[in-house]
Amino acid sequence: MVGVRRTHTCGELSKAHVGTQAVLCGWVASVRDHGGLLFVDLRDRYGVTQVVFDPVTNADLHRRAGELRSEYVISVRGTVALRPEGMANPRLATGEVELRATDMDLLNRSETPPFELDTTAPLSGEVRLRYRYLDLRRPAMQRAMIFRHRVARCIRDYLDSLGFVDIETPMLTRSTPEGARDYLVPSRIQPGHFYALPQSPQLFKQILMVAGFDRYYQIVRCFRDEDLRADRQPEFTQLDVEMSFVEQDDIIAVVEGLLERIFTDVAGRKIETPFPRLSYAEAMARYGTDRPDLRYGMAFEEVNEIARRCGFKVFRSAVDEGGEVRGFVAPGGAALPRRGLDELTEYVGRFGARGLVWMRVEEANLVSPVAKFLTPDEQRGIRERLGAKPGDVIFLIADKPNIVATALGELRQEVARRLNLIPADVFKFCWVVDFPLLEYNPDEKRYEARHHPFTAPRDEDLERLEESPDRVLAKAHDVVLNGIEIGGGSIRIHNPEVQKRVFKLLDIGEEEAERKFGFLLEALRFGAPPHGGIALGLDRLVMLLLGLDSIRDVIAFPKTQRAVCLLTGAPTPVDPKQLRELGLRLE
Repeated sequence: MVGVRRTHTCGELSKAHVGTQAVLCGWVASVRDHGGLLFVDLRDRYGVTQVVFDPVTNADLHRRAGELRSEYVISVRGTVALRPEGMANPRLATGEVELRATDMDLLNRSETPPFELDTTAPLSGEVRLRYRYLDLRRPAMQRAMIFRHRVARCIRDYLDSLGFVDIETPMLTRSTPEGARDYLVPSRIQPGHFYALPQSPQLFKQILMVAGFDRYYQIVRCFRDEDLRADRQPEFTQLDVEMSFVEQDDIIAVVEGLLERIFTDVAGRKIETPFPRLSYAEAMARYGTDRPDLRYGMAFEEVNEIARRCGFKVFRSAVDEGGEVRGFVAPGGAALPRRGLDELTEYVGRFGARGLVWMRVEEANLVSPVAKFLTPDEQRGIRERLGAKPGDVIFLIADKPNIVATALGELRQEVARRLNLIPADVFKFCWVVDFPLLEYNPDEKRYEARHHPFTAPRDEDLERLEESPDRVLAKAHDVVLNGIEIGGGSIRIHNPEVQKRVFKLLDIGEEEAERKFGFLLEALRFGAPPHGGIALGLDRLVMLLLGLDSIRDVIAFPKTQRAVCLLTGAPTPVDPKQLRELGLRLE
């Protein structure tokens, strides 16, 4: 009997082990019959080893091996030998050797899997999630999980070297619904009262700063009851960082150092630091989004002065009515057929734009349906303003600034995709700073926090907080990678009086503020230091590092877009007795 005490993993054996005895345990990946010899590829998370069963050496063992099927679990003892000349497999780490079996135990059988575990063909997402334990056996998924582990370990080592302390914060806390909807947990001991699962540890980490833990971090699970997309889940993991006695530059330096360490030590890649910084206003004006993708160009330029005096009425009217004319150059865009340009005109309409002007750039002039309304000097001015060259296409939108920004931002990404301008395997970071502190909600007829209510306004804007709240900028910072926000943070409000002023602007009265945030306000009155921090989305970062399209591929047990766990069936109805114990009744 072999037993289950393996001596080596299935990715470990090499020429150095030739002639020695080894015991391997794992799953049968395949069985091949080659003229009497049976070859079994045995797999565990470390790799694959070829095991040979010879009918001449041991007929009974060969017979039992012939009954093996895919995903059976076995342990096998044998002698490590070199593969015959010309039979090495360079694709395997163990490809120079094989295990010539002398004994085997069948540890467990397996039903026929619903999909091939070694396939590279696309698999149904629902099937993968329903049989996640099988999906997680696939080498690609195991590599992703191990890579994620290594990223987390790198984070811990790096922050520990800088004096950060890992402190856990509560999972059962109070509801402070200022962002997404909370997941609520009823209290049996306090009928009619509810805990909330944390959307982030924001308030607790600020209290930890008051408590004197000047460098805190936590790799923490967070929960948000919101509509899901490819890069969102109801429960997700973030790296939470908070520091006392710092300014924004200090936080940015720590994060850049951390990301540089992750890319170097885990991904084996070099990234450029320091990351470029863009103000929110600059990002919106030049890229139409606060998470710009800097892997390719096509930044926007305005042509308002030319538009104001040109003969094209659409341009003139837009500027005269307080709007703008802005656009970008698509290098090599002349390759787009007329049908494709018409499709792009329809495309920008989805984002509120009333039209799109395109101009093909030739040696002497611009070719466009609107070219006849523009003088040669005006055409030349547009061309020079945008830096267009022959073979390029100029895209312009005339409308209100917010519509222009949104439509051009979406168009820029779509054109880059169609022209294959997005380089593969390139990582471009940037910071976006100087966000508006507040944004006005016309439906609610009140201001809302652009990030969260605890973000500090810039010192120079404090005096205009009440008089011109729409002009107040925040000490906020988002870090963006390849057009995806991977983290956001700010310097926090540490002065209770300033916090009250911000609450008032958000239409949160003193009574409501005490009810929701009284414990924080009280803590701020007991010597709160200046502090700030950031939260990085761990799932999203690992997804981008691995070049994947969904965070589901880097989470062991994710939910569907309907927030359902197909593996366990959660959420499920519960026994009426449980509801009665909690004082709940379903309507």
